[in-house]
Amino acid sequence: MRLITSILTQVATEMGATVLIEPEYQLIGHITFKNGKTSIFDHNKLDINGYGAANLAKDKGFSNYFLNQLGYKVTAGHTFFNDKICANISNPRNIHDGWNYAQELGLPVIVKPLNLSQGCLVAKVYKKDEYYQVAEKILAIQSGLIVEKFYSGSDFRILALDNEIIAAYQRIPLSITGDGNSTIRELLIKKQQKLRQINKKVLVDLQDFRMLQKLKTQNLTFDSIVDQDTVVYLLDNANLSTGGDAVDFTDHIHPDFQELAINITKNMGLRLAGVDILTSDITQPLLDYTLLEINSAPGLTYYVSLGETQIERVKYLYAKILQILENS
Repeated sequence: MRLITSILTQVATEMGATVLIEPEYQLIGHITFKNGKTSIFDHNKLDINGYGAANLAKDKGFSNYFLNQLGYKVTAGHTFFNDKICANISNPRNIHDGWNYAQELGLPVIVKPLNLSQGCLVAKVYKKDEYYQVAEKILAIQSGLIVEKFYSGSDFRILALDNEIIAAYQRIPLSITGDGNSTIRELLIKKQQKLRQINKKVLVDLQDFRMLQKLKTQNLTFDSIVDQDTVVYLLDNANLSTGGDAVDFTDHIHPDFQELAINITKNMGLRLAGVDILTSDITQPLLDYTLLEINSAPGLTYYVSLGETQIERVKYLYAKILQILENS
């Protein structure tokens, strides 16, 4: 059974609930609580957030607008659409308008899909051909994309449920560490194999065009041999699903950042959210930050792979959520 499904099933069973799991993919479950109430979960998606609020959070463009109006420091950016959408809206902005806007913002910029998750096709672009390469890939499978200003800082996810912070961790982009003998390709293959042992869903694609671009900006190729202990980053996005690393800060997050994440979650009509921010140090009082996005169904598969402490935190989270659902 998949790890997250297994944890949910264990927690629900310990509460005295009955759980029925779809057997082929083991992602979707039906829970019947002792009091007769029922609830459905689809992997990390539970019935804890309202439909409207969850859908708003999923749309990065619309959610950024409301977060900005509510006074939060969001990324500067605009949405742009494929030809089909542009033909049916009053204020069309197409792929070429996106490139013009990128130049106005100042390169490099971040280009990402409007509604995809797990860092899929998120790219940092420095020039025109890179922009069109990723923009065309996005619009081939999505109706829209976002062009955002690039911000520096460390990437943190804060997991909030109502008035409580469940977890906080830094997300670090996919990287390799040189040994003075192996090529980047060899080191990456070793890392890929290690990651797959921990979590079969981690996707490290050696054909990913973003890796080639990232290496090129560092005057490197997959055949380059890196000096001992030299770290080379292979992607700009820090998603754990694309091979990134995580450092747990749950026990050290400053109360200012706890309050920030709780307020953002509440203000967006959510009870559960993963709040993604850039800042220099999450353990110190809040001086500056950039809110990247919120996630109404935060994935926890990669977080629980960090160890037993993280598994226990996720069990605690699911116990709280299931108690809310049982008594609602």
